[in-house]
Amino acid sequence: MSESDPGTSEEKPRVLVVDDEKFIRDILADFLGMEGYIVRTAEDGSSALSELSLARYDMVISDLKMPRMGGLELLKEVARTHPDTLTVIMTGFGTVETAIDAMKRGAYDYILKPFKVEEIVHIVQRGLEKRRLSAENLRLREALSLYKVSEAIAASLSLEEVIATVADSAVNEIRADVVATWLEDGEGGYVERSVQQSATLPTSLDPGRFDAEVISARLARGEQIVEHGARAADLFEVLPERPVSSVALVPLKMRERLIGWIGVVSLTASKRFDEGQRKMLSIVASRAAAAIENARLYEDLQATFQQTIQSLARTIDKMDRYTAGHSERVARYAVALARWLGLSEDTIDVVRHSALMHDIGKVGCVMNLNKPGKLTQEEYEIFKKHPVYGREILDPIKFLEPVIPGVHLHHERWDGRGYPLGLAGQEIPLIARIISVADTYDAMTSDRAYRRALPHEVTVNEIIRCSSTQFDPDISGTFTEKIEHLREELKDSGEDVPE
Repeated sequence: MSESDPGTSEEKPRVLVVDDEKFIRDILADFLGMEGYIVRTAEDGSSALSELSLARYDMVISDLKMPRMGGLELLKEVARTHPDTLTVIMTGFGTVETAIDAMKRGAYDYILKPFKVEEIVHIVQRGLEKRRLSAENLRLREALSLYKVSEAIAASLSLEEVIATVADSAVNEIRADVVATWLEDGEGGYVERSVQQSATLPTSLDPGRFDAEVISARLARGEQIVEHGARAADLFEVLPERPVSSVALVPLKMRERLIGWIGVVSLTASKRFDEGQRKMLSIVASRAAAAIENARLYEDLQATFQQTIQSLARTIDKMDRYTAGHSERVARYAVALARWLGLSEDTIDVVRHSALMHDIGKVGCVMNLNKPGKLTQEEYEIFKKHPVYGREILDPIKFLEPVIPGVHLHHERWDGRGYPLGLAGQEIPLIARIISVADTYDAMTSDRAYRRALPHEVTVNEIIRCSSTQFDPDISGTFTEKIEHLREELKDSGEDVPE
């Protein structure tokens, strides 16, 4: 091996000369070195592949006929493992047709021996200029793609979706081998929230881990981090058999507070991140930081929403011992029915919340709803007001607006003889029709002060009998057809089911 290295800047173009004649290697290294290129040499294709595994190269100039591994075989390997590296074939034995055949296999150009050094310098200049223009075009495409990604990130309220979108863009657009997202752990430190590796890496490979303490301190000081080789390895620990080539890290900040960071890693010798890629990743990170903060606030709101609903549902069920667990069971049956009907997950969530609160209006009925015997007509009229009271209780709570139809109208009947509005058929919201069936099934199969629970089969037959009068026939039909499957699932999980 020999080399000509007139400078130390890693930004200079790098050329690998491969020839089994030392004289040719040396003369090309000297002349190309004087032109300002960083030049390395190898005596055959096998040695060239070893050199390529250690560092990136912009161009490989290779002889066609060499021992151990010739130019065409090397050309094939370079195209497979280093697709961004240009290859030029030299031949003193073949014809122009042989050289053209090499170009068909992916070579950028060919050189016939004996050659003039000036011709080679011209080919190298022309090839590297083409490579530079291609890189700029690629960078523009990357910028456009990352802009689209940033728009998608800004539109999401799901923390997991935001993180997954960032990871996918880093792997696909920046061609990172590993991308990791770290976020605050709430205790003054940072935790790895997500790590994803390129599909080109073996699935058994340990993706490694960033040095969180060092990185957070550097990013907090406002440092711009793009490191290569040994300096990159100081920041990212990985197995020795897969050395780190390059890392780039960008902060996730909200109002100057470091809430985390995104790190990308290259484990490919020929792939090093540059400042342009770091800046583009920073654009995505700025959008991601805002989206992550919004997603966290949304998660907090959702948690508050769930807690509010659970609290209201328990308030209802604490009215007396006969209604304990009723709202939870109605929600279970209603959710199962909504799934059997093929409704979306968003709609199923509304069904669940509506079912949990369907009887919230009973807190406005100042009477003993579970006294022994039938209610008087006066008491029944008071009882019939609980759907209206439910609507009035929930109406001021804006984020509960979607659940109000199910609460307000679950006592409407398919034949129009229900209350409070006397709606009929499709006039009744779908969610209310679902809760109506689920509510009736649980009420009939549960003990009440005025009667014992009815058997499951009796209850199912009663729902079938009231199909098309009290219940939507399609919904009640689906329920009676599928309820046995749910009962079996509940039994298998050790839960009580109506006998």
